[in-house]
Amino acid sequence: MISGKKKIRWEIFGPMTAIIAACVIAAITIPQQFYNAENALVESAIQNLGWLFDLFGMCAVLFCFYLMFSRYGDVRLGGPDAKPEYTTWSWFVLTLKCGIAIGILFWGIAEPLYHFCTPPKVLGIEPYSEKAAIFSLSTATLHWTLTPYAMYTLAGLAVGLVHYNLKLPYTQGATLYPIFKKRSFGFVGTVLDNLCLFAIVGGVAAVMGVLAMQIGSGLHILAGINTGPHIWAIVIIIATIAAVALSISGIKRGISIMAKINTNIFICLLLFVLIFGPTAFILKLGTASLGDYLQNFFTKSLFLSPVDQSDWPRWWTVYYWAIWLAYAPMSGMFFARVAYGRTIREFILCNLVATSIFGMVWFWIFGGSAVFFEWQTKGLWTIISSPQGGLEASLFAYLQNLPLSTVLSWVMLGTIITSFSTMADSMTTTVAAMNTTGNTKDDPEPPSYMKIVWGVLMGGMALITLTVGSGGKISGIDATKMIATVAGIPILFYAIAQGYSIFAILFNHKKYDVTYYPETAEKIDVPAHLRDEEEAKDNPAGSGVSV
Repeated sequence: MISGKKKIRWEIFGPMTAIIAACVIAAITIPQQFYNAENALVESAIQNLGWLFDLFGMCAVLFCFYLMFSRYGDVRLGGPDAKPEYTTWSWFVLTLKCGIAIGILFWGIAEPLYHFCTPPKVLGIEPYSEKAAIFSLSTATLHWTLTPYAMYTLAGLAVGLVHYNLKLPYTQGATLYPIFKKRSFGFVGTVLDNLCLFAIVGGVAAVMGVLAMQIGSGLHILAGINTGPHIWAIVIIIATIAAVALSISGIKRGISIMAKINTNIFICLLLFVLIFGPTAFILKLGTASLGDYLQNFFTKSLFLSPVDQSDWPRWWTVYYWAIWLAYAPMSGMFFARVAYGRTIREFILCNLVATSIFGMVWFWIFGGSAVFFEWQTKGLWTIISSPQGGLEASLFAYLQNLPLSTVLSWVMLGTIITSFSTMADSMTTTVAAMNTTGNTKDDPEPPSYMKIVWGVLMGGMALITLTVGSGGKISGIDATKMIATVAGIPILFYAIAQGYSIFAILFNHKKYDVTYYPETAEKIDVPAHLRDEEEAKDNPAGSGVSV
């Protein structure tokens, strides 16, 4: 027992700590072999399942929009009388900052530049051409807006419906109750929770690696500090301490306040670049890329190059979908956590539509202006492609083209750290909750002890894998990305099953009536009216999931 009624879920905590220890040991002792094994598994799976990743991503977007415009959009998480715990703005910034905030800071410059300078040969696009410029932004829009957030949204809806409306435990296994019934609280649920936990630990470690390398590059450009494993280690340690401290303070205090501050900084940065950057070019290219994205959404979403056998779709779009899926279960749990009292329509508008619009505007402004600077000077790609540069140098090299570049760069350094801390502490809280029982709507915070344990474990994994072996080139960022992607492969099938669960609960709501549910979801035992159909056939028919 940890504290009060909250207990350690040893069936989750034990296996995961052992797996993480094994990964760390492998990364230290045999980094090249560790990376090669992961890479072979990922390449084989993406080669054979790329079509399913693409189809699921497209269907997730369509399903979300269907739910938003249908009568099921009126279903309220928590029941008809549930009241939201957060204002709309607070809810939005929590969703935004705990979703893609760190990603757009890194890739908002790097991805558009990459596609503009080296577009896929299979499409016959000339580098540095207008077609390449439009392709660069429309592709980044595909990878960072509707499709990934649709994956997060469905994962969040599944958790929200089963936890708030069906009063089932706050676990991954519970989301598949319509399929596995009581087994979703037993072996099946345990396997799913372990799998999702492994995915998020690897994912957060990968983000920590990106964070450390990007900050190291910034310090090198701004202060002449030679970056490397020692600087990365210091950054990871500081970020881990900050994430754990914010997590302990709770969502309503530390995380919420920091998310609002970060979002305000993001908005100020967007306005500054739009006003003092190439404004007309940004708006023209952004509008053109939006047209290309909307017109070719289905073509771009399902592009696989089966005849020419281009590696581009596998290692960009499909690879992205695997990584997004690895994050989806944990992000979904957090999104559900802060959405009590919201309707499904509101949930989709906030978690899918609003966040996608923000991401699109970010890529328009930062990515579009980066394309302009590269088109004019061809200097950014020279820095990025140099041995001392890399994609992690793209942001700070880009900022040198703007007024007050030094001030902006230091502000961006601080924003990167605080953005990561906001994301990491939300994931730390969610991971800690998965390792304990007794987390309910009225008492949602897992014990501080468990937050500390998992914060240190995730930070330690990033620290060791990034600073051993060949200095981060194999055992660091690549290895941790592969860990997240390896976990994203089986989660593809889990996400499909979650989509079916949402369908089953909403389209057959009388079968999953919540009128007679117990007041608390603390028990793992299945409530009497939720047992197998032959046991529940005499239960009164209600409509707890109101439609």
